[in-house]
Amino acid sequence: MMAVMSALGWGAVAASSVVLGALLALWRHWPERWVGAVLAFGAGALISAVSFELALQGFAEGDDGFLASGIAAGALTYFLLDRLISRKNTASPGEGRRAQTDADAGSALALGAFLDGIPEQLVLGLGIAAGEGVSVGLLVAIFISNLPEGLGSASDMQEEGRSSQFILRLWISVAAICTLATVVGFLIADHASGNFRAVVDGIAAGALLVMLVDSMIPEAARKTGPTAGLVTVLGFSIAAALSAYT
Repeated sequence: MMAVMSALGWGAVAASSVVLGALLALWRHWPERWVGAVLAFGAGALISAVSFELALQGFAEGDDGFLASGIAAGALTYFLLDRLISRKNTASPGEGRRAQTDADAGSALALGAFLDGIPEQLVLGLGIAAGEGVSVGLLVAIFISNLPEGLGSASDMQEEGRSSQFILRLWISVAAICTLATVVGFLIADHASGNFRAVVDGIAAGALLVMLVDSMIPEAARKTGPTAGLVTVLGFSIAAALSAYT
């Protein structure tokens, strides 16, 4: 029971940053360039997570093809669900393109946090159960990248006209589900093969990559301007260093 509670606690720590990001967005209105810079930093951290915590780990754990299958499944799942949400968020003629852009960006970031958060935290739970302890690199990467997703999505949803209650309920639900995913990963670890872990890694990586290219990086560049690329490199470098030295 203590081990399960430990997994639950570490899962909550990792997932809590999405709620923290949403609370920061609801607390006050942040300058658009600041929100864009936070998104750019988070994008860099996520690129590092895909490279060193998900893809590399998946190659090491599973046979050829399992990681690739997971990547394809994650990418297609995110793509199809994002298109469905985008159609539902189609702005009325009086709302204009900017309202449509904010609606799409906020929903896409929320969907990305949900779809990549579950497999990421499954991986976290699997690692704890395997006796590897907490992967500080993965934990920090999840925390750092979730904060911008929560902040950026909540900011865009506010501009779209969503209520504070709706935004907070959404992100608390996402955090709760992702936290439970850590516990599920811990509980199924004894029955999880290396190929299963590779598929889980791949699903998270695929969903992240599509979300980054379709939503997070364009939104960061739109809000921040020419410095977005430099801030993204900074986020990547810090997250990669944490992965290498922890």
